[in-house]
Amino acid sequence: MHDRKNDEPGATSGRRARGELESGVLAALYGATEPLTARQVRDGLPGDLAYTTVLTILSRLYDKGMLVRHRAGRGYAYAPARDEAAHTAERMRSLLEHGADREAVLTRFVSELSEEDEQLLQRLLSGHDGPQHSGRADEGP
Repeated sequence: MHDRKNDEPGATSGRRARGELESGVLAALYGATEPLTARQVRDGLPGDLAYTTVLTILSRLYDKGMLVRHRAGRGYAYAPARDEAAHTAERMRSLLEHGADREAVLTRFVSELSEEDEQLLQRLLSGHDGPQHSGRADEGP
């Protein structure tokens, strides 16, 4: 018999969405000090995921260019291709580019920033960001 309560919004079926798994795998790799094998990633994730599931997620992330890998025994050890800040910035940029109304999205984003984040953003936009300044040639002095 079909369990209809799992069809309701917010209900869980015990399975995680691929995006949730990818995020968990990336978080494990960002938190590591060295590349991890699929088994090490699986051991660091909550729940009881199958080794093959973790291996599939790692392979997909590698195919997307989000991970680098090198031989480790008969398999591979994986590490993020970019740091977490670069990955998050790219996701934010992609979401902004796919929105229908950039101004509305940016307005809402800024309106929901904490006061500290808003001050940081203002400082970054004015070019007074100290040692983290990118030094790009297209930026003013």
